[in-house]
Amino acid sequence: MTDQTAPAKATPTLPDAQTVTSVTHYTDRLFAFRCTRPQSLRFRSGEFVMIGLMGDNGKPLLRAYSIASPSWDEELEFYSIKVPDGPLTSRLQHIQPGEQIILRPKPVGTLVLDALLPGKRLWMLATGTGIAPFASLLRDPETWEKYEQVIVMHTCRESAELTYGRDLVTALPDDPLIGELVADKLLYYPCTTREESAHMGRITDNMTSGKVFADLGIAPLDPAIDRAMVCGSLAFNLDIKKVLVSAGLSEGANSAPAEYVVEKAFVD
Repeated sequence: MTDQTAPAKATPTLPDAQTVTSVTHYTDRLFAFRCTRPQSLRFRSGEFVMIGLMGDNGKPLLRAYSIASPSWDEELEFYSIKVPDGPLTSRLQHIQPGEQIILRPKPVGTLVLDALLPGKRLWMLATGTGIAPFASLLRDPETWEKYEQVIVMHTCRESAELTYGRDLVTALPDDPLIGELVADKLLYYPCTTREESAHMGRITDNMTSGKVFADLGIAPLDPAIDRAMVCGSLAFNLDIKKVLVSAGLSEGANSAPAEYVVEKAFVD
């Protein structure tokens, strides 16, 4: 893991431009970066915005990225995969502190607390970089005030790919803002699908088999108390929806809150 930090804050010059303040590379496929935040930007933890770079044709090349920082943060944080031939990420992965990105300050998204009915347990179900919106929600006091228990299930191929989420989750109890709120409410269940680790297997398999409930010592899904947020690949989203529906949960939205929500925005 390598970190780079900007020596000084640069002044945005391009329309909708923000300055990168730090970059952290976790693996050859994953990195995170922080940038300045427009003073006028207001968003709900869990939402996403369009960010990108100027293309070779002089037109903005933009993709949807979940904001990984909480709504109160003075900067914005993003977590991204590196795609060698991806139109945007093939270039974005080389961004340096002090350089600029384009950010369209119009946040939207379904992974917000308002899209869920009141409940007692909140499940955050993520694969890969799908942990990003939960990185925002986990650092928001409202999440811990609304729920008696928060369960984070994050699955990647290898242990190194879990580092970003693991570092964030393990730091929560010591967070000066929400540490006391987190207390014993947090349950973390990281899994790998290729490399041997303490927990193996896909999220869907570990839920349908009952393994996660047995390992954590908790009751199975109950639509009366359980709420869920889902963010991952399209295939994962479809598979986990079947699991949630079979347990009696219904999909919600900003306009019609229910028991679970799914993020439908993707990066390249």
